[in-house]
Amino acid sequence: MSDRKPAEWPANIRPEKTQDWDAFKESDTEAGIQVNDDFERFEQRNDMFCRSQWDEKIATKAAMEFWRGHRKPNFRKGDGFRQRDFALRNASWVMASSIMERGFSEGIREGFTDDIKQFHPPDSNKVKIESVEDMTREIKQVAKYFGADLVGITEYDERWVYTSKFNVRTKEESPVALPEGLTSVIMVGHAMEYDIIKSMPSALASTAVGKGYSTEAAIVMHIAQYIRNLGYEAVGSMNDTSLTIPQAIKAGLGEYGRHNMLITRDFGPRVRISKIFTDMPLYHDKPIKFGVTEFCEECRRCYEACPVDAITGGPPTNSGHNKSNVDGVEKWTTNCEKCFGYWTALRTDCAICMRVCPYNKNFSKWYMRAARWLAGTALRKLMLWLDIRLGYGERDMPQKWWSGDYQKLK
Repeated sequence: MSDRKPAEWPANIRPEKTQDWDAFKESDTEAGIQVNDDFERFEQRNDMFCRSQWDEKIATKAAMEFWRGHRKPNFRKGDGFRQRDFALRNASWVMASSIMERGFSEGIREGFTDDIKQFHPPDSNKVKIESVEDMTREIKQVAKYFGADLVGITEYDERWVYTSKFNVRTKEESPVALPEGLTSVIMVGHAMEYDIIKSMPSALASTAVGKGYSTEAAIVMHIAQYIRNLGYEAVGSMNDTSLTIPQAIKAGLGEYGRHNMLITRDFGPRVRISKIFTDMPLYHDKPIKFGVTEFCEECRRCYEACPVDAITGGPPTNSGHNKSNVDGVEKWTTNCEKCFGYWTALRTDCAICMRVCPYNKNFSKWYMRAARWLAGTALRKLMLWLDIRLGYGERDMPQKWWSGDYQKLK
């Protein structure tokens, strides 16, 4: 394997700017995002999962076993890693995998390296929008109807769009082809189950991830097609095409956490995020603040719990650990090489950091909401002490889920 870029696509030449990046400074500040002068857009080929296809440092035998395990898992005797656990995990991926693999012979992985293919193009009869406010409300209502747990809208910002997309079969790069005239990105959040996440890391708990991807694939396709049926462009996207978290923050879905995940008010870090790029006139939401940054400055639970020291315990920095990190943005940055290496050793996802996060709570309970409020005040250290003292974040044995005992907690 070689890390040399293919001659067919000069990816070392950055795409020309089509927007004035300085125009985003005010909204960056409002969202708590500090983009510095040395910022450069991200190359999709350097995404950790893409690197596992071409970079010999990452594409190890263990990495290949990790991917093969989604078809033929190497189950074992440990609780949470038995045949039924992997059987459930792999079953949860069926919808997402069916969509992802339909273009696999051409190296296309919809939802992961490529946007989701249109079912039908935009209708030739474009609906005239009399009220942007009403249409914005309508889109959010439609998203919730189709199953979205969270929905927000932000401005289209090319800085977060990948410089190129990566073909997993040919290992070549090509331009990201989005329609012209895009103005908005609809950000959609999909919650993962609280009870099963508590058994992370395990193949059983990874079921929440697969189910989350399968659910979001269907939902984002529904929303995008609805918009196209009204005559507007709509590109459904999951992990592909652009960085998700900065857009989710700007759309008001949540704040950025030390563990590099979005922390939402209603579900903490326990969410998957998808998006729809569109030219439909829509109002843009404002970022929200509920004390996450200040709390994460005090809290080190994810850092202390990470078995491979992939999460930083220090302050935000401008540069990352390796080519899979985004440089030029002041933020906490995880060493994703260490993180993915641990995944491959487990042969399933980890997400210990998600499990131990004090924002990982069932907020339908009044006392959980009280804890969230406390975390956003000057008494945040008290909330953190109580969180540890009361045993939140401790791992549940996967057998507890299989026995149905988790139902007693609801």
